[in-house]
Amino acid sequence: MASEMKPMVEFRSVSYTAGETQILHGLDLRIEQGEVLVLLGESGCGKTTTLKLINRLIDPTGGSVFVEGKSTADWDAIKLRRRIGYVLQDGGLFPHFTIEQNVSLTLKLAGRGVDEANTRTAEMLDLVGLVPEKFADRFPHELSGGQRQRVGVARALAADPPLILLDEPFGALDVITRTNLQKEFARLVRDLGKTAVFVTHDLHEARLLGTRIALMEKGRIVFLGTAKEFTSSNVPLAAAYLETLSD
Repeated sequence: MASEMKPMVEFRSVSYTAGETQILHGLDLRIEQGEVLVLLGESGCGKTTTLKLINRLIDPTGGSVFVEGKSTADWDAIKLRRRIGYVLQDGGLFPHFTIEQNVSLTLKLAGRGVDEANTRTAEMLDLVGLVPEKFADRFPHELSGGQRQRVGVARALAADPPLILLDEPFGALDVITRTNLQKEFARLVRDLGKTAVFVTHDLHEARLLGTRIALMEKGRIVFLGTAKEFTSSNVPLAAAYLETLSD
């Protein structure tokens, strides 16, 4: 009998306290391989803290986080982060690096040769709709906000990690650019078969991108399910979010 496939990420009774403030309370969550799990909630609810626990930017103060079946406490932090792509608002690019240098950085850190890194970088820029010949030698300040976000996604995908974390990556963009990038990201993740954890406070974005939505409130998950299930949820915060769609 085949063994059950391990989740890509699992939280087991995870708590996190900073100083005297408890940010997460006994979080239990499985993120399956190949799904896009959206962490939805208002500022301060624990979304970004949850994300940081996955790539060990912080460690839980209670419980355990597992990535690919292995506790993050047992992972070498550098090796773990090389298995994970990370996209921040505005791309999180190094301003003094060219676009090519930004995208190829993770490849070079992984020991890839210069020719291989350059070839892969060009492929990634093409993948996110940026012509390498036009953009590779530019610097981040020479790009629009939407273009910088595309570079951030390209860099996160460059080393072909099985898991991608995204912390409100499209939040600072204008509506048209944001909508286009949302659709493009949804296509990329589907085509590449990646597992992704996506932080947002935007219900429309959550419904568009998420295989499932985890609604967070005061450090707890108060709803976990599909976008369709969210629509019929009787959770008060879910109902409040749904009201914003009809405003």
